[in-house]
Amino acid sequence: MLGRCHRQEFLKQCLGMCNFEKEQLIQCLHYQRVEDSKLRILETREKRKNWELKKKQAEEEAYGKNGYLKKVLEAEAASKK
Repeated sequence: MLGRCHRQEFLKQCLGMCNFEKEQLIQCLHYQRVEDSKLRILETREKRKNWELKKKQAEEEAYGKNGYLKKVLEAEAASKK
């Protein structure tokens, strides 16, 4: 629409008669950018949640539930000092 308005008459463009179309285009692009950002944020949150879960599972495999073995090793190392 904006391109069509600009092609019709140079005088209309100079007098700002195409501003309504331009404003609509700007609002549409802004809305699209905001929606894309929301989707990227949600995807990132989901990826981070999965990463945290995998990290927790790996720690539990290595040190037992709630890091019991890690606590025992730290206490033993502290008692040797």
